Order: sequence, then C-alpha cells, then structure tokens
Amino acid sequence: MKVSDTGYTREELLEMADTYLTEKTRRWEFIEEQGDGMYVYAENGDRYLDFFGGIAVNSTGNCNKKVAEAIATQCKQVIHASNYAYTLPMLLLAKKVCDTIGMEKIVFQNSGTEANEAMIKLARKYGTDNYGPDRYHIVTAKNSFHGRTYGALSATGQPDNACQIGFKPMLPGFTYAEYNNLEDFKSKCTKDTIAIMVEPVQGEGGVYPATKEFLQGLRKFCDENDMLLLFDEVQTGWGRTGDIMAYMEYGVKPDAVSMAKAIGGGMPIGAMCTTEKFASAFTPGAHGSTYAANPVCCAAALAEIEEIMDNNLAANAKEVGAYFMEQLKALPCVKEIRGKGLLVGVEFREPIAFEVKHQAVENRLLITAVRDNIIRLAPPLIANKEQCDEAVKILIKCVSAALVK
Repeated sequence: MKVSDTGYTREELLEMADTYLTEKTRRWEFIEEQGDGMYVYAENGDRYLDFFGGIAVNSTGNCNKKVAEAIATQCKQVIHASNYAYTLPMLLLAKKVCDTIGMEKIVFQNSGTEANEAMIKLARKYGTDNYGPDRYHIVTAKNSFHGRTYGALSATGQPDNACQIGFKPMLPGFTYAEYNNLEDFKSKCTKDTIAIMVEPVQGEGGVYPATKEFLQGLRKFCDENDMLLLFDEVQTGWGRTGDIMAYMEYGVKPDAVSMAKAIGGGMPIGAMCTTEKFASAFTPGAHGSTYAANPVCCAAALAEIEEIMDNNLAANAKEVGAYFMEQLKALPCVKEIRGKGLLVGVEFREPIAFEVKHQAVENRLLITAVRDNIIRLAPPLIANKEQCDEAVKILIKCVSAALVK
C-alpha cells in the first residue's frame, strides 16, 4: 500500500499518529513505503541507506524476495493453525534450527521477550522440579536487556533505566552482576541459584562483547554447581556477529538459547532451543501460546535461514564488520568502537549520540542510539564495503554537525 492509495495526505496520516498512538517513541518524519535490500524508501521517493535493519531484524535485506515469496505461498495454504495441529513449516523449521545450531529441542514463541520468558520459566520449573521449591534464583548481568514483559524486564539489569521506572516492584528471584566479571557472578550465586542468563554481546546496553574467558568460566561454574547456562541471542543470533550463533565463536554451548529478530525475516517469531534433558521440564500445560509456530511466520523463517546459510552471510558479517569498524575510526570525537560482525557500537566522548541519530536520518542514513553517547549500527548482513564507506562518510558529516550544536 502506498500513501497515494489511502485517500489521505502524508500530513493527515502523521496527524493520525499523534491522535491515536499512545507510544512516545520519536519516530522518523517519513512514512516507510518500500524496502529493497540495503535501502528503504519514503512516501516521497527518498531513499535511505539502512544501517538499522529494523532493529537487527532484516538480516537478508529489506523485503528479501525469497522470504516474501515464502510468505505469499504459505498465505494461500494455511495462515493460522491452532497449537493442536502440526504444519509443514513448523516441522521443517524445527529440524532446520536444531540441526543447524546443535540443539535438541525447540519451543516456538512470537517475539524475543517471549522467548526469554519461556527460558526463564523453564529454568525455574526445572529447578523446582529437581531440587525443591526454593531453587528458582537467576543471576543476570548489569546493563543487560532481555525484553519488556515482566519476567524478561525483571531479568534486565537496568533498575534505573526508563524501561523499569514506574513498573516496580519487579518480580523476585533475580540478582544482577557485573558483565565480564566472572568472580562477581560467582559471588551473586547462592544455594538457590538455578541459572545464569547473559547476552554474548550486550546490544541495547551499548554493544559490549563478552570475553571468551568470561563465557567459558560461566560454563565451567554452572557445570560444577548443577546450574543452567542461558544465552539470550535475540539480537546476536543467526549470523549477526560473524557466526551462526554468537556462542559458537566462544566454544561454549548453553543449556538453552533464545532467538528472534533475524530468524523471521521481518515476521514476528521467536524461539527457545534447549538440550533434551532441560526441555523435559515443560510438561503438558506448563507453557503455550495461541500464535506460536504460526505457519506463515515459520515459512518466512525457513526461507530466511536458508538465505543466511546459502549466501554465507555470517562470514560476510565478519569480514565486512571488521572493515566497517576500522573505517569508523575516522569519525570525530570517538572514544571507543566495539562490536562483533555487523553489530557495532560507537561511543563518543560527548553526549551527542541522539543528535547524531537525528542528523543521520536527515542525511538519508538510518541508525539508532542506545545511550546518550553511543550509537548502534546493525545493517542487513548483505552490506558491502562500499555501503560501509558511504555510511562512514555520512556519519562524519553528522558527528561534526552534532558537535557544533
């Protein structure tokens, strides 16, 4: 659908947003009408270079043709089936995901926060079933982000952030420890701790990768203390960091891993994968969802994964990401550049990140800011070096303008 098809002007449509939407997100001042690979197009035909990726979702490019075709084909067959029915996309996707990442069982969900909720619930049920009613405590990282539903929000280690302010009290049973500090994690665990839950790269927290020593140390500590190791790979999974899943680069296999974003090719789907032993805690009736494993979403996800694998996009993310981070050193006012693959954070010496973000959209580049001094770049994994050069050129202009303001 195009603006011209609606019978409304652009201005009237934007007035609808002010009238009817309750959210306070500062959106871009255009209506996105079309996506194509590394670009999105506004209602007036303006083209924007996409280094945002729909918040790390559109990994195979905006409106990937094979994903779109899979959606269209499935919509002519079965759009929704209850969770009492099997569908072909669900079965094929379950096998594809588990075989590809080396896990044994999968629980489909509708989003990343739901996948994390499922992981938290499963850990708690496993603990109380096997060790007694008090074994439900989970340690997560400070500066983490696990979602906005109550369990995932309670696991998020940002108690002074807007995501938690006004919604307290949080659910009991969570303690936060310093990221990349193995000894602090150990000190926060008690006899009632059943799991440690971390992101291999803290994305919303400012793009902080874990060290190998930290994740390997957590694995060893969990094994020694009959605890579960849970990885939140909602943002890092499926090629983003340069491997299919970020944990593969670290040589550490979790007991459960959550995923969403990139897996669906733009459709709303999440999942939690586990070992068979751990999965057995979800007995009949313990967990469920009306829309989970939606056949259209599963068909899209299957096509998305095949595109990622067939085009070796994880390797492209590693190569192009390393090049991109090197070129970003040319930006003014840079304190540090962090990241893995095509998940990149630029920290400035001044609190200019949100102004840089707004300057960028004015210059037809889409990025985001996650702190007042940190921008995050998560382009589709099809990005090439020339597009990285173009983004850097625009960012130099934007940072310079933000510093003057």
